[in-house]
Amino acid sequence: MTDKVIPNEQETLLDQLGVVKIQGRDKRGRKILRVTGKLFPARAVDEEGLKRYLEAKVYPDLVGRPFVIVYLHATVQRGENFPGVSSIRAIYEAIPSDVRENLEAVYFVHPGLQSRLFLATFGRFIFTGGLYGKVKYINRLEFLYEHMRKGEVEIPEFVYDHDEELEYRPLMDYGLESDHRRIYDAPAMDPASSMYSLRCIS
Repeated sequence: MTDKVIPNEQETLLDQLGVVKIQGRDKRGRKILRVTGKLFPARAVDEEGLKRYLEAKVYPDLVGRPFVIVYLHATVQRGENFPGVSSIRAIYEAIPSDVRENLEAVYFVHPGLQSRLFLATFGRFIFTGGLYGKVKYINRLEFLYEHMRKGEVEIPEFVYDHDEELEYRPLMDYGLESDHRRIYDAPAMDPASSMYSLRCIS
């Protein structure tokens, strides 16, 4: 799909794909908001469509309760699944304060080298309110289960496949070996965020 769909259909599409779901609790009793990067249809859903969806379907269940985010980054492709840095920043800043203040941790599962370098370099400038300090990198699913029990959050099969591939090809963690599928770990740059160039870390 190459064109944005009409607004009400964008919300329906996000719901059908299950990009964002509230599932289970971690070992400290906090709700888990699972975000599956590969499922996000960046070419079909715009920033406003995602905001509307979150406001209607997600935020009401998070008000007044501590929660964590599990972000599954496996096999995200630039242009296909990533809306752009400026959109991510705008969406984060639009989160209601009574929801944002209850976000206690972001588990970034399967980060690549470029993702780590990008966030280390620009994370503090892009995200306000201390979000960068809440990010915890999770290289393997076994380490995710140190924070939550198996079965509390649904993990798609392709994430398990990626995790297994990393076990046999560990250099992929450090960007020293290609996965041969044109997967990009770094976020796509849009014109509004050209100041955050990745040329220095490519």
